[in-house]
Amino acid sequence: MIGRLRGTLISKQPPWLLVEVGGVGYELEAPMSTIYDLPTLGQEVILLTHYAQKEDSVALYGFLKEAERVLFRNLQKVSGIGAKIALAVLSGVSTDEFARLVHAGDVVALTKIPGIGKKTAERIVVELRDRVDGLGVTLPGAGRGSAPLDPAGEATVALQQLGYKPAEVTRLVQKVAADGDSAEAIIRKALRAALGG
Repeated sequence: MIGRLRGTLISKQPPWLLVEVGGVGYELEAPMSTIYDLPTLGQEVILLTHYAQKEDSVALYGFLKEAERVLFRNLQKVSGIGAKIALAVLSGVSTDEFARLVHAGDVVALTKIPGIGKKTAERIVVELRDRVDGLGVTLPGAGRGSAPLDPAGEATVALQQLGYKPAEVTRLVQKVAADGDSAEAIIRKALRAALGG
């Protein structure tokens, strides 16, 4: 089992990261909350990981904070939630905000996260209410890094990979993008706009 990686950040194309450790490149999926806080490309990074093996695939997920990894694992214990939706949750809200929503039983706010319908949100509230204590962290700050697409284009691709429909992504990006914004800043603002209505 791989529980932690320490190496050089080679690339970040949300939600994918490539980290080189001892000459081996590890491909990981990570939530936007982790991607926001990554160092620039070529810098050292330490990631907590979750290794998942299924009959037909193997996947590695990376997190900067233990609270994110714990929430990622707990979310997948809820019926109907897999890794993709768990990543969308972590990308859409901070762990402390998620804990607040679950404790408040705010099903409506939870359904604004891609992939979560009313019944799944209700199950989350019931099944995770006792498991979200101690997850609180501060909101992630913007990360920095280079990408082959322009920031708005990179944000558009990342949001679609998180489960948002292309038309909705285009509307959100056009609404929030400002000159000089990084892709991470656009994604963060678009996610807040989507969750805020």
